[in-house]
Amino acid sequence: MKTGLQLKLAQHLTLTPQLQQSIRLLQLSTLELQQEISTALAENPLLELEDSDDSPEVSIDALVDLEVAQSLSTALDSDERGMLDSATSEAAQGGELGLTALEANAEATPFDRELAPSESADTSQEVASPEAAAVSADADESATESTLDFEEWGSGAAADGDDSGEWQQSRALGLREFLLQQVPLLREGETIVALIQVLIESLNDDGFLDISCEETARLAGLPVESIIEDWQYALSLLQSLEPTGVGARDLRECLLIQLQDLRACEESQLAFRIVRDHFDLLSQRDYVRIRKIFGASEVLVRRAITVVQSLNPRPGAAFADVAASQLVPDIIVRRHKTRWVAELNGSVVPRLVVNQVYADMLQRQKEGRATPLSNQLQEARWLVKNVAQRFDTILRVASEIVERQQAFFDHGPVAMRPLVLREVADALGLHESTVSRVTTQKYLTSVRGTFEFKYFFGSHVATDAGGAASSTAIRAMIKTLISEEDTANPLSDSRIAELLGEQGIIVARRTVAKYREQQGLDPVNLRKR
Repeated sequence: MKTGLQLKLAQHLTLTPQLQQSIRLLQLSTLELQQEISTALAENPLLELEDSDDSPEVSIDALVDLEVAQSLSTALDSDERGMLDSATSEAAQGGELGLTALEANAEATPFDRELAPSESADTSQEVASPEAAAVSADADESATESTLDFEEWGSGAAADGDDSGEWQQSRALGLREFLLQQVPLLREGETIVALIQVLIESLNDDGFLDISCEETARLAGLPVESIIEDWQYALSLLQSLEPTGVGARDLRECLLIQLQDLRACEESQLAFRIVRDHFDLLSQRDYVRIRKIFGASEVLVRRAITVVQSLNPRPGAAFADVAASQLVPDIIVRRHKTRWVAELNGSVVPRLVVNQVYADMLQRQKEGRATPLSNQLQEARWLVKNVAQRFDTILRVASEIVERQQAFFDHGPVAMRPLVLREVADALGLHESTVSRVTTQKYLTSVRGTFEFKYFFGSHVATDAGGAASSTAIRAMIKTLISEEDTANPLSDSRIAELLGEQGIIVARRTVAKYREQQGLDPVNLRKR
């Protein structure tokens, strides 16, 4: 082998610091961008916020003006019957999905369910939410009846009737702070109080306990053998605090704690026995077997199930920090004449400027060498430019989405058109990865609600006419079909696929099952009453 020098030419792409910053700012959410700007303002004296006294801020109440809301409401009321004809005619001209009678409702219509022929209750809810418990009077007792979804089951259902309670007035506090305020009232020793405090700190946001006795001993710095009895006693004291049901280790225990506090009526006693001894049958909604096991009447079982459904499966949810989970929309969609247009939400656009006094002082310097202040001046200019470019790109992408999804803002999810990232990227002359960054954690608000940009993108499903239907529109149609079905004879996935096929949409049964599960809708055997 011979050693030597060799000259070789090659091309490679290097991202400049300015381009790296631009890409990083583009993928940040609005809240993350505000934190980034706050850090930059604290570290860079050449960067400052311009006074915005002359520019009115956009309040949340002004996001959807009254005129637009009233015009939309009037249009929906007057055009609801004619929506099918107009949408079908537009689809036939554009080669897109033809809207059918299923699409007359922009959203899944809530429907009332009867608890019994002689007594009814207002249970108007979304399809994805739990149905009112009822025991069917059908002769076929082998079929399961009604539905009871413990995952979707109303967070804070019991709270609706407890607004007058004292603990409801302390919702401004967190769950842990509220519980710690009650601990001194127990008047227990230091060891028990220390264990209760450890248990309280170990609760999750729903108020459930996810810690064992061994883990508690380790956190409290005590030997396990010495605290087993104290731990059980501390746990019982925790479960005696408000809100009722807090400190449970699973849903079954949470319900039992709440049932123990109810008055000893016949249906409450039956509900307690059902949850304690046959919680698996209750979870499977097999009310026929429950009735046979306990030898109870249909009316009594129905009342017991109603008692269970009135309980709160997430006792700590009422103390959740709602403000921390609020979304700040980047884009406001308004109606301008006959079209929907996208506008930037001015309240989230920072008015960053470079401090002109310092900038002029640096420019007057005759020295050619770089100084720390000159570097900070360059960084400030980069940040101002990249932030402006970020919002400009967001507005361009949002405007293209709104332009392509005009039917959605007019008619709802059933009119959603199929759209992929590449179509928007090609229309705007951007890279697909750039559009992907823009559509992540960016939100727009309209009279239809607040949505993430990604919501408007969906895969294509072929139609008989040779066009394409959006998966979002198909999910909305499936939801509408299930909401309007006969609960005594619900639609199977195969039957739903056939009904969609009659509308010209070619969908396999497994695709229907996937879309149904994505919306939290139960299978046919669990929807039958």
